[in-house]
Amino acid sequence: MFKDKILMITGGTGSFGNAVLDRFVNTDIKEIRIFSRDEKKQDDMRKAYNNKKIKFYLGDVKDEASLKGVMNEVDYIFHAAALKQVPSCEFYPLEAVKTNVLGTSNVIEAGFAAGVTSIICLSTDKAVYPINAMGTSKAMMEKVVLAKSRSCPEGTKVCLTRYGNVMASRGSVIPLFDKQIKSNKPLTVTNSEMTRFMMTLDDAVELVIHTFVNGHNGDIFVQKSPAATIKTLVRAMLELRQKDDNYPIKEIGIRHGEKQYEALCSREEMLVAEDEENYFRIPVDKRDLNYEKFFEVGSTKKISLQEYSSDNTHRLNIDEMKSLLLKLEIFNEE
Repeated sequence: MFKDKILMITGGTGSFGNAVLDRFVNTDIKEIRIFSRDEKKQDDMRKAYNNKKIKFYLGDVKDEASLKGVMNEVDYIFHAAALKQVPSCEFYPLEAVKTNVLGTSNVIEAGFAAGVTSIICLSTDKAVYPINAMGTSKAMMEKVVLAKSRSCPEGTKVCLTRYGNVMASRGSVIPLFDKQIKSNKPLTVTNSEMTRFMMTLDDAVELVIHTFVNGHNGDIFVQKSPAATIKTLVRAMLELRQKDDNYPIKEIGIRHGEKQYEALCSREEMLVAEDEENYFRIPVDKRDLNYEKFFEVGSTKKISLQEYSSDNTHRLNIDEMKSLLLKLEIFNEE
């Protein structure tokens, strides 16, 4: 489906963009356009890949005009541009709104105008029952995507993916812990009993491709992912780095806007979610604004008793966590 097509990745200089390039650059895809606002990272990628299929465009999703100049002849968009750091969004919530909500609207509208066939927008588990500015902005971003999916031009579809912690992605905790271990510094753990979904960058790319191939307009796709406590993650990393059980660990407490555990599907979504073996598909609610009929015929569906969360999914033990860590570049290279 990608043969001789043009793919555009917003926020393409991030971890996800690099993973997509690794997957696609040596296939028969015609062109991959990297759209981002970081010229230094673009220059680093240009030199690292040195491939004529990759084109770099400097711009910001907050500026609709800069998007319009990039969309010509684009077939597909993977929209990954976002503010993702929970603490920074807590202090600058309006910036999160501008990038995550309004920026997404700009990408979709520019895609519609250019006749893009498929737009896949990336969301996060923090959008489910959000308690922080980043999660709230992503929840609103999802609502924008779903609203626009109801009025797509013919021949265009818009879908969402939602995933949890992407292991070893930029700014995540695994590279931080590894750096502390290699420097023989105490590990700074927020809360050892906190649970998080665990998925690799390859898993994230697979989720987007699965959505691209199987998604209908307005679908949200969630990958069934295992989870682990921070304590299990720490012990697995220490064993892989051959450190003993007495390695110093400093518990610093939960940071601004963090949860004890995350959810990928709400109780309300689990009511309608379709089980697709390794994924949940959450179809868009296609009811219109005519609520009068519900005074006469109501819904008999009952709310699910449980959301799909990092607290009730499969919990990794230390050996399973080590096997997952060994898939990461920072471990398997050594």
